[in-house]
Amino acid sequence: MNGWKRSGRGDRVRYTSGFSGEEAVVLRGLFTEIRQMLAGRAEFASTDELAELTGIRTGPTSRPTDRVLARLLPDFTTEDSDLAGGMRSLHEPSLIEAKDAAAATVLDTLPEAGGRLELTEAQVDAWLAALNDVRLALGTALDVSEDMPEQLPDDDPRAQHLGVYHWLTYVQDSLVRVRVRGL
Repeated sequence: MNGWKRSGRGDRVRYTSGFSGEEAVVLRGLFTEIRQMLAGRAEFASTDELAELTGIRTGPTSRPTDRVLARLLPDFTTEDSDLAGGMRSLHEPSLIEAKDAAAATVLDTLPEAGGRLELTEAQVDAWLAALNDVRLALGTALDVSEDMPEQLPDDDPRAQHLGVYHWLTYVQDSLVRVRVRGL
């Protein structure tokens, strides 16, 4: 991946880049895993009589126990646990839906074997949201912090994955930069 380029004006603005086959495989694996995690959480959605009568979807009232999923689906408030549970129940289903849709957009627009891709403004929004989610998930799994060195010793099991995290940061940052220049 050599970065993103912007071309066109108005409704014809497009953002282009290219990914190698190996890069496409990594991205596809990461976004598929995020979608599977979100789908697993969505299965915890409960149905109650009021939801059935009103059509309002509800989700779990408790925070996910998996720390990666908890990072993707944070509490809406920490002031009051009852309020936090209620807010989660009301808003988590639409949050999961939005995150899943963003990841699906990436998978739909990314050539399976790698190659050139061209995105619209709306697709760029989805890519940025989905890249952010993948970076949050991977960063949480790797315990990434500001104090972490750029490279880990070769014998650290996180070393190889940290390189993927840094690459994802580059992909996201280069897309943000070319988009901001166009505004």
